[in-house]
Amino acid sequence: MSTVIRAAIFQTAWTGDKESMIQVHEQAVRDAAAQGAKVLCFQELFYGPYFCQVQDAKFYEYAEAIPDGPTVRRFQALAAEHGIVLVLPMYEEEQPGVLYNTAAVIDADGTYLGKYRKTHIPQVRGFWEKFYFRPGNSGWPVFDTAVGKIGVYICYDRHFPEGWRALGLEGAQIVFNPSATSRGLSGYLWQLEQPASAVANEYFVGAINRIGQEEYGDNDFYGTSYFVDPEGRFVGEVAGDKEPELVVRDLDMAKLREVRDRWQFYRDRAPGAYTPLTNP
Repeated sequence: MSTVIRAAIFQTAWTGDKESMIQVHEQAVRDAAAQGAKVLCFQELFYGPYFCQVQDAKFYEYAEAIPDGPTVRRFQALAAEHGIVLVLPMYEEEQPGVLYNTAAVIDADGTYLGKYRKTHIPQVRGFWEKFYFRPGNSGWPVFDTAVGKIGVYICYDRHFPEGWRALGLEGAQIVFNPSATSRGLSGYLWQLEQPASAVANEYFVGAINRIGQEEYGDNDFYGTSYFVDPEGRFVGEVAGDKEPELVVRDLDMAKLREVRDRWQFYRDRAPGAYTPLTNP
């Protein structure tokens, strides 16, 4: 049996309205499936602008129920039609006034498997996320999908090593990091942090960033989405920094065992020594 998983990530620009943005992503599902991809992850808050550049309650309207809202249901049908696992980073309304930055995971038969809620919420210029989101309370779930065990860690989360490790301990084989990250703020970290986390935790990472400047601020989203393997090497080319791009790559899961047999990071952990790290 082949150990290769064909995986995809999709970076794109804000179209100006929610419906056309959803349609762009529906086409990305069709295109990925046509290229043989079996799993696809979209960018952070995929069907809207990155509205966190401003603080305005009108954007609460972008939040939907998960899984019972219209967008999840729409993509469940598409996943089942094309036999592809989907990761949908969305704005979630649990109830009025209780809102999260969330990723829903749908299996290849259209089954809703669960959600991850972004844990670490920034509040700095251009990224006023605490105005919109509560800190996540989902822990770090790993989803048992048709292509294997998948985890999600969203944007600002990537600066915190604990969640990466928790996903590894739960058996993640691929972790997706959907993002909205700006050229001036963190461009120098973009091709450093996720490869380092892939090495430290010995799994594949798919890093997705949107592109372009939007009407709500001066953030310059620079794309350059990529897959990286457990040795920290890019799988194929990194995407460009200005144009929409569907990145489809073959990930050889045999490399997980190869790397873990070489570097026994999980064996040599010393969790008993880490207790002080959990103190406030």
